[in-house]
Amino acid sequence: MTDNRDESLEQRRRRLSAALAERDAEEAAEAKRDAQSEESRRGMALGLKISSEFIAAIAVGAMLGYLLDRFAGTGPWGMIILLLLGFCAGILNVLRAVGMVALPPSLAGGRDKKRKP
Repeated sequence: MTDNRDESLEQRRRRLSAALAERDAEEAAEAKRDAQSEESRRGMALGLKISSEFIAAIAVGAMLGYLLDRFAGTGPWGMIILLLLGFCAGILNVLRAVGMVALPPSLAGGRDKKRKP
């Protein structure tokens, strides 16, 4: 009778171990999928940030150029020059966001530590 009980207990223990191993494998696969989707979301957020900064810089340059031309009567030159400056500012923003260009020392120093007088 005790042998039968021990065998039954051992069988139940094996089934439970197999079920736990299966559950652990499923949880590991789910954690891996979650990590991949999180990385994908980060990439999408960075892409949207970079594109919106680039487009905003060009739009601001074009608007300021249009207003300058309209009120100062400078013809198309104000818009052309400020549109090009906006494009350059957009490129600089993209390069800064990607990390290929560092912030100016005046801005970088203010973020890391306070200036001493």
